Amino acid sequence: MPEDKCFKICSMCSTKWETRDDFISDPLLFINGYQAHFERLGQSLFYFTHQKEGCFSTIAIKAKEFLSLYSGKKYKERRTNKEDCPQYCFEKEQLDRCDAFCECAFNREIIEIIKTNQNNNKLLKN
Repeated sequence: MPEDKCFKICSMCSTKWETRDDFISDPLLFINGYQAHFERLGQSLFYFTHQKEGCFSTIAIKAKEFLSLYSGKKYKERRTNKEDCPQYCFEKEQLDRCDAFCECAFNREIIEIIKTNQNNNKLLKN
């Protein structure tokens, strides 16, 4: 990665995260939202709050930045609004796993990976 290129810079406090791993390992970041883009799932957004004193900015990052975290099964059919769809993708703050065999479900698995990583790093910090 070039020196002038980093994964993300907080627009509020200018904190830099050089890599995606640095970003998801930061104990001051908290994933708190997901906005589905049903036509192009990689364009969906993950929302994080930067819980640094004096900042508390919300940072939105496209799901495509996190796709390589997940290596599990991806379904081809979208189940949105079907009887087995819990409608989670319509609620920004709903971050639970989806049990539907839906093409959208893998982004929720990525959320679980991020949450687990963040929880583990918060435990290490304490």
